[in-house]
Amino acid sequence: QAQLEESGGGLVQAGGSLRLSCTASERTFSTCALGWFRQAPGKEREFVAAISRSAAKTKYTDSVKGRFTISRDNAKNTVYLQMNTLKFEDAAVYYCAAEYTYFPDSVNVDRLDYDYWGQGTQVTVSS
Repeated sequence: QAQLEESGGGLVQAGGSLRLSCTASERTFSTCALGWFRQAPGKEREFVAAISRSAAKTKYTDSVKGRFTISRDNAKNTVYLQMNTLKFEDAAVYYCAAEYTYFPDSVNVDRLDYDYWGQGTQVTVSS
């Protein structure tokens, strides 16, 4: 099982910004699409954003479009989630995930499609 290391969570006021990072092994990074999911207390884990192996394709859940940006850095084997204009409802534990795929432009939004998961990082937004 691939190891995903997350960082960047914390406390931020509504309207502020955070950048989450998730570092994978070179093997995982080179063979997987990468995504971010979040889970608030009492709720199901939901899709936030994903990026293809090629980085040419991205998908976002409607509630974060225009505010969040997912990107990946090949040299650092790291995927980022830049979160701007944070809202109270963005507060959750954020998980990075990797989906093994042969296709460089493949992006999926269903958590069941993902093969590897990080431990999660807490994002708290104060109103």
